[in-house]
Amino acid sequence: MDLTLTAILLGIVEGLTEFLPVSSTGHLILATELFGYDASQWATFNIVIQLGAILAVIVQFWRTFWAVGAGLLKLDPVSIRFVRNVLLAFLPSAVLGLLLKHYIDGLLGQPSVVAWALIIGGIAILGIEKVAKQGPLTGVAQLPAAKCLGVGVAQCLAMVPGVSRSGATIMGALAMGVERRTAAEFSFFLAVPTMVGATTLELLGARHELMAGTGPVGWGEIGIGFVVSFVVALVVIKAFMAYVSRSGFAPFAWYRIVAGAVALFLLSKV
Repeated sequence: MDLTLTAILLGIVEGLTEFLPVSSTGHLILATELFGYDASQWATFNIVIQLGAILAVIVQFWRTFWAVGAGLLKLDPVSIRFVRNVLLAFLPSAVLGLLLKHYIDGLLGQPSVVAWALIIGGIAILGIEKVAKQGPLTGVAQLPAAKCLGVGVAQCLAMVPGVSRSGATIMGALAMGVERRTAAEFSFFLAVPTMVGATTLELLGARHELMAGTGPVGWGEIGIGFVVSFVVALVVIKAFMAYVSRSGFAPFAWYRIVAGAVALFLLSKV
């Protein structure tokens, strides 16, 4: 398939799935496998285009980021707690990500792991939705430090491709009694340092190949994927926030289970 068309398709997949509890990385891995792409050639692309989706978060919540930035300059306690909570949640994955990067990279090449993680994650979402008790509607800055650290620990589960970073963080927050909309917003905000850090590590590792232009997938394809994922993610974020404000996550859980089962079947035929 043409590289440009492939970049567009993968950008759409990234934008659609990054912030839904269905695993964007898992879908990208399955897409490369089932459509016959060379996963190793697109590994850096798949990581870097996530920045397009992250930019969509910044655009969607620019008023919040602006208010927090201005508040930090004034040493506003609410802004300080907001940043503290996001950094506390980011810390566990930052430490484990550095320690386990080689092992994680190995899992990225195993589509069967993704399929099973989709199924198991879907079952977990159904279970958490059934037993979790929501707390009152509150802001990210008002969350206790212990719960934020707990969300960060839950995010570490997403190092297994197919688990879903957003799914792990949202479900982890729900399990600790955080209200649904706050859990979703916290997941969005936490994505910014998490994905920027992951992308930076990936770029550092592939910098020589990218700068030399020797790889099969270059800056042109990455740029296309970045723009496409940004546009699609911006639409998805708005729709997702409107949805979770009034509904649950069971449809995403059933989608995961079905998608994982279908993927296992198709992988057995490849």
